[in-house]
Amino acid sequence: MKGVLLHGGHGTRLRPLTHTGPKQLIPVGGKPISQYCFEDMNAAGVTEVAVILGNIWPEKVVEYYGDGSKLGMRFTYIDQGEPRGLAQAVSLAESFVGKDKFVMYLGDNLLKGGIAAQAKTFENGDADAMVLLSKVEDPERFGVAQFAQDGKLEKLVEKPKQAPSPYALVGVYFFTSHIFDAIRELKPSWRGEYEITDAIQSLLTSGQKVAHSFVEGWWKDTGTSDDILEANRLVLDDKLDNSTSEGQVEEGAEVQGRVRLGKNSKIQKGAVVRGPTSIGTGTVIIKGAYIGPYTSIGSNCLVSGCEIENSIVMDECRIDAHTRIIDSLIGPGTQITKNEGTPGGHRLILGEKCQLQL
Repeated sequence: MKGVLLHGGHGTRLRPLTHTGPKQLIPVGGKPISQYCFEDMNAAGVTEVAVILGNIWPEKVVEYYGDGSKLGMRFTYIDQGEPRGLAQAVSLAESFVGKDKFVMYLGDNLLKGGIAAQAKTFENGDADAMVLLSKVEDPERFGVAQFAQDGKLEKLVEKPKQAPSPYALVGVYFFTSHIFDAIRELKPSWRGEYEITDAIQSLLTSGQKVAHSFVEGWWKDTGTSDDILEANRLVLDDKLDNSTSEGQVEEGAEVQGRVRLGKNSKIQKGAVVRGPTSIGTGTVIIKGAYIGPYTSIGSNCLVSGCEIENSIVMDECRIDAHTRIIDSLIGPGTQITKNEGTPGGHRLILGEKCQLQL
């Protein structure tokens, strides 16, 4: 089975972070969101992947992942350019896929349980497509499944005003090459996009077999800053392994719970770090700093004099301010320094290379 990972989209709800890079490279739990998708594929036996690039800094994706070998995979990059819908994006991989079965994975989705079980079911079965579903509180935000009285999948509705069920389409789909024939017959939706739900509906209408599977555990679509912070909490709770810590904890530093510390990083005497927390390589947490639970700090950062909780601080940041930072996304290369007299805590969403006095 081959893989197709969609790494495009505008990322408008995550600006200013997406002014300088694709949303799928935003780190949660110490790794880019899309890396978890690739790792899910690899664990399911999928090693050949077409990566569909959008028009938001695609070169950064290629620079970070290269040919895929560092993940034990082989990547083929395909430029989508201006996004015109998920169906149009996956259609670009037709020559790559050939006649093989494949999994299509949206690169901004996170699944607790991975996709290995579903991949095996589809690979060994006779379905022309299989969709993954998750029960959600707000199905109107997603593509939604409608079932017949016998429990079979009957219809898919894209972002309905009134949802026919609470089961949303997870951003992972399994297909045979029949999906490309269905896509060729599509017309743009009211949104002006070629919808993958319309293509799957075409398979259903023509009598082809479309299976479904309910995911176990949590699923997170990371479309907003709140979604990303929640994903960071979920990943740190479920996937953080502090046995790989390679940094230094000085005597007199206080470290509680699961804390993963990257190579050449240091927690100095008098600093407090409470897990679950991930700290990248070459980062220094200086005396007097407090890093609270559910915080991910990138590589080559310096943190001094402040309190940080439930936040993501990306690479190359310097934070030296007597303030409290909560529920925040701080872009790479940002500097936050002292400005005496500012009271209270701060919730921040900062893009790349900002400078801020607090």
